[in-house]
Amino acid sequence: MAKKRLKSPRARLFVALTLPSEVREGLAAWQRVALSDERALRPSRPETLHMTLAFLGYHPERDIERIADAATGFEATAPLVRLAAETVPVPKSRPRLFAIGAESPQAVALQAQVESRLVSGGFYKPEKRPFWPHLTVARMRPERRGSKRPARIARAPDPLPEALLEPFHGVRITLYRSHLRPAGAEYIPMANLELPSGGSGKA
Repeated sequence: MAKKRLKSPRARLFVALTLPSEVREGLAAWQRVALSDERALRPSRPETLHMTLAFLGYHPERDIERIADAATGFEATAPLVRLAAETVPVPKSRPRLFAIGAESPQAVALQAQVESRLVSGGFYKPEKRPFWPHLTVARMRPERRGSKRPARIARAPDPLPEALLEPFHGVRITLYRSHLRPAGAEYIPMANLELPSGGSGKA
């Protein structure tokens, strides 16, 4: 009887735009103040504060090198990003998370370029909805232990401070592998594309 062909282990992958360290630190400081009184919210860890460009789902580990080349094997400049002040509940009716939207035509164009390369390689199926530049800053805890329904909160988090509304440049494009853990997902960088800055803003 012929032996069954062994399948390659699968990896959960996504591509994201990395923020400058001072922006992540500023967001973390805002989280400590704006989210500290609301136990139903679980703040995103500073190392997870990024702008997702494409969530790829599960792929065989043997394809990671080719996916990395599609996601990061090209030349690009750093997009200028400006964060919105108000948090956005997702979905609005009963939020599972709160996000900060961003104004960045350059990030939208960069995402389209990354998406095109991933689609051409057969690694990604585009979403039907338009790309929304944003950062997930907090997720809702369960309504109760064992429940899949998110808890409710009385009011949305406070707006971002003025210092975080200044425009900045993205730092790099990163292909991440995501490991789902009970305490939250762990993100392992698999490949990077450093983005040179082409104008004013925080580097």
